[in-house]
Amino acid sequence: MKPILKLYRGYANEQELIVMGHVFKPTKTKDYDFLEKNFKNATSIISLFRIKTQANADVYLTHNGTKIHTKTLVDGYFKFCIPLDHHNNYGWIDYEVSIIYNNNTISTKESYIRPHKGDLGIISDIDDTFLVSYTLNPLKKLYYLLFKNVEGRKVFEDVVPHFQALSAAGRSENGELNAFFYVSSSEWNLYRFLVKFTEIHQLPKAVLLLKDIKTSLTNFFWTGRGGHNHKFDKIKHILEFYPNLKYVLIGDDSQHDPYLYEAISKIFPLTVKAIYIRQTGHHKKEKVIKVMKNLETMDVTVCYFKNSAEAIAHSKKMGLIA
Repeated sequence: MKPILKLYRGYANEQELIVMGHVFKPTKTKDYDFLEKNFKNATSIISLFRIKTQANADVYLTHNGTKIHTKTLVDGYFKFCIPLDHHNNYGWIDYEVSIIYNNNTISTKESYIRPHKGDLGIISDIDDTFLVSYTLNPLKKLYYLLFKNVEGRKVFEDVVPHFQALSAAGRSENGELNAFFYVSSSEWNLYRFLVKFTEIHQLPKAVLLLKDIKTSLTNFFWTGRGGHNHKFDKIKHILEFYPNLKYVLIGDDSQHDPYLYEAISKIFPLTVKAIYIRQTGHHKKEKVIKVMKNLETMDVTVCYFKNSAEAIAHSKKMGLIA
């Protein structure tokens, strides 16, 4: 058995590159099988939350012909934040990280985004924003997570064309896309599941920024719950990392997105261009309506919608998408 090295999509601006991942202890557990059904899917999902991380493991990033060394944190997580010099590449760029075990090198490749200069960045929540998750009903949410494999999970109608149009908005050059981020209260344990889901439904390729990994079954039952400070911190970081972009923030009213986005808009008064909030219940929430009205007084365009067709019409009306 060998340790497991997992990499996540990274991101870069003109001065800095950030890539990250986890190192896990050797295990006999099979990797998550996306096509397992019912109880086998449940077993696969639960095993993702029983995995053991490797603290203080040596990790090496190969970049520009040099090897950069760091070690994992207490929870097995590692992050390289390194200066970029004379780097002319844009778009998705491959990177390679390795660990050494019993004198053997274990290498893995992933990619990072360095967006072409543009005007727009898009940050979206995941659960109940594009992935139907039933957050308001914890038992139903758990049932779907455990007993529906990745192909059995649903995306909201018309989300995909809306997201694809935002991804390409203002881009005339073929292949150039806007920076896209999925920021969620789901944990890193579910990273591969979420990436696979976005690929199946042809959602824009994005950087995922998730919550600290969980390594016990007790924690599993609280997946996606708890404090949302991490989302606030991640969104704030993105806006500071790409300060020259205007942002579209997309979320839903099942938890704290409207209040997080309101706080972000207050801190970055020139940066947030539009906010989209999906209505998850039968009725619009008074508190959310109040937040949206307040945002409009700060010159942020808002759309509190039930169906994504409304969001598309709104984006066209305000000239965000063609």
